Amino acid sequence: MNEKFLKPYKPEEVEKKIYKIWEDSGYFNPDNLPERHKNPFTIIMPPPNANGSLHCGHALFVALEDLMIRYKRMRGFKTLWVPGADHAGFETQVVYEKKLEKEGRSRFKMDPQKLYDEIMQFTLDNKSFMEGQVRSLGASCDWSRERFTLEPKIIKTVHNTFKKLSDDKLLYRGKRIVNWCSKHQTSLSELETESVEQEDKFYTFQYGPFKIGTTRPETKFGDKYIVVHPDDTRYEKYKHGEKFELEWINGPVTATLIKDDVIDMEFGTGAMTITPWHDPVDFEIAQRHNLDYEQIINFYGKMLPIAGLEFEGKNIKNARELVVKKLDDKKLLVKIEDNFKHSVKVCYKCNRPIEPQIKAQWFIKMESLAQKALEAVKQDKVKFITERHEKIFKHWMENIRDWNISRQIVWGIPIPAKLCQNCKEAFVDIEDKITECPNCGNKDSLVKDSDTFDTWFSSGQWPFATLDFPEGNDFKNFYPTDVMETGHDIIFFWVARMIMLGIYRTEKIPFKTIYLHGMIRDGKGKKMSKSKGNVINPIEMSNSFGTDALRMSLIVGNTPGTDMNLSEDKIRAYKKFANKLWNITRFVLDNTKDLGEIDLESDDLKNLKENNPEIKKLSKLTKDITDDMENYRFHLASEKIYHFVWHEFADIIIEKSKPTIGEKNTQLLLIEIFQTILRILHPFMPFITEEIWSELSIKNKQLLIIENWPTTN
Repeated sequence: MNEKFLKPYKPEEVEKKIYKIWEDSGYFNPDNLPERHKNPFTIIMPPPNANGSLHCGHALFVALEDLMIRYKRMRGFKTLWVPGADHAGFETQVVYEKKLEKEGRSRFKMDPQKLYDEIMQFTLDNKSFMEGQVRSLGASCDWSRERFTLEPKIIKTVHNTFKKLSDDKLLYRGKRIVNWCSKHQTSLSELETESVEQEDKFYTFQYGPFKIGTTRPETKFGDKYIVVHPDDTRYEKYKHGEKFELEWINGPVTATLIKDDVIDMEFGTGAMTITPWHDPVDFEIAQRHNLDYEQIINFYGKMLPIAGLEFEGKNIKNARELVVKKLDDKKLLVKIEDNFKHSVKVCYKCNRPIEPQIKAQWFIKMESLAQKALEAVKQDKVKFITERHEKIFKHWMENIRDWNISRQIVWGIPIPAKLCQNCKEAFVDIEDKITECPNCGNKDSLVKDSDTFDTWFSSGQWPFATLDFPEGNDFKNFYPTDVMETGHDIIFFWVARMIMLGIYRTEKIPFKTIYLHGMIRDGKGKKMSKSKGNVINPIEMSNSFGTDALRMSLIVGNTPGTDMNLSEDKIRAYKKFANKLWNITRFVLDNTKDLGEIDLESDDLKNLKENNPEIKKLSKLTKDITDDMENYRFHLASEKIYHFVWHEFADIIIEKSKPTIGEKNTQLLLIEIFQTILRILHPFMPFITEEIWSELSIKNKQLLIIENWPTTN
């Protein structure tokens, strides 16, 4: 008897050893797989942010994607799983800014290049740490093909896409309203903002013959348009375009009535004034009716000179109280309602309210790109595993807006463009050859664009960029990829952008199937957060209970696209399952040692397979599990093999075998069922199964990682 099985299973003694064996074998690289591996199967890893430790979401995607890769590898596919790391733009810069604050430094007082270099070193250090964690989770990805979003080849691809968009007239630089964070001094994507419910005061003011309501009196200095719904009978006596002379914050103003059906007649008085510079709905109204607008609040959240001397330079909160008092003194305050609940958009990092601002940014015209992506999904060229998310995708594609791809941060891929301060024109210049303005000929007013790309613009090109589009062999052999597996929260921000940009650049879909996982919540269904103290660290759990236990706990019961609860107790339960498997191994090896080296193709085993009801039952189970695997029902497949091992094999088959354990057929039955179990379990629990497999005496045995998936006939 092998003495290792007399002791409890200790994953800490097994996992590093086994992972090294896998890596040294070269089988993570599809080019090194045996001859039977022919047809490609490709997954591009969603690159984890290279700015810190992995969280449960990372552990989940590793468990799911590695499961798919290991399964397909055993089925004889030439599997490629490309690992990567994301520079993560704004996210990483915010992390580094906190480090600077602790050191008493500020990025706003640093030379941009020095800041960039410091963040690069910080990122590369964390990248190495993060990759070690991905390895510890058992990821059988091809590290020889690892990519980083800031490597030269990726940057070149991103720049070429930018130029192609410009050449195809799908790119423009214009003044549009953006999400602006006054703390971080950058525009933000929708993903970088959060909507929170907030209670504020709701003010109603007299505005000429109209009563208007607002939560933001401090923005009203530039208001000179009243907007009502064209069908609102309360205002039918007033005509669109009619002008009114009225008293306002700093004296008399001339206001104009605008009728627009975007107005909700049921809200408040049905009349509102608009502040186009600081509100996206107001901005669109102004665009539709060709109205002018002015900036009231600067980019630091303070009042501009338009507010008058008594308000200029004051921050928003202080100005609000003063404006209300002044309007009250003028008898223009009608009423104040307390505890008005409404949704407020905030920066997801500092929680400051977003201050919408109009700013010159680079935009992509999205309509034609969205249309082709929509057609690909409607024609089933790209398939969503979850119907609900397909509907969400279609809705977004049908209501898409132009995309702001500029960010006012140092850390990221620089936008290759020149700006002329004289004629206010912008020019794409990926080769840095423009030395004078092509429009006005001025040399001295030409400057480099200091903005960087939105991370989602560069990462939206990840599938083809990582495979060395357009001439690389990997692009020719492994594109389109097979599965994109990621969180459902970034279906629009990343998945949709990859489909659009993939089709645009390559004229092919980037992937065939989209598997979206849900969020990981704590054992009570609460969102994990450091402040609540309910965060589960996957690396700590892996160290405590073993990676296989963690992976099983993340997969069993985890329906695609649905949030799941995870507790330490659940992980501990699968540690017990690993121990159960270890104990089963001891019994099987101890009672089949007389068989010597076993030929799985022997006549004795063939006869047994044809006649034994237990093996027929296992064959049926294998067929069911294979069908689940092919249809991405991993949550069901994992549960079925778990129950078979514990309740069928251990509790029934092994117990029934004990009276006849000395007979050859009984021993062959045990070894046949056991080796089949190990093959099925391998994608779910790779470490312990490979370790046990190494102890089986089987003729022509290979590493379990490249053994055949069990047959289902």
